[in-house]
Amino acid sequence: MTDQGWQLRQRDRLIGTLVMEGSDMFWTDCRFEPAPAWDELRPLFAASRDAWRQGDREAALAADEAIHAEGLTLVPTTDGALITDFLIRIEGNVARFRH
Repeated sequence: MTDQGWQLRQRDRLIGTLVMEGSDMFWTDCRFEPAPAWDELRPLFAASRDAWRQGDREAALAADEAIHAEGLTLVPTTDGALITDFLIRIEGNVARFRH
């Protein structure tokens, strides 16, 4: 059986690959395998994580909007539809998203 996964892309650039490890009611939990382009976007994800942890809702929402503004998509590596509207968190080699 092939693992379900997605390429996190910004237009034609590969940012990283997500391999599904599980899901709950709202979130899909994945292993994150970064591509070289990840280094450019990593600070946006760190800003979101830090703001949420500090309880700064305004900064966290602004950081999430900045991530969304990057025009990221999740392209399935097997069967499935392209995902264009989603919320994503990445920390180290762990990613989770909801759509």
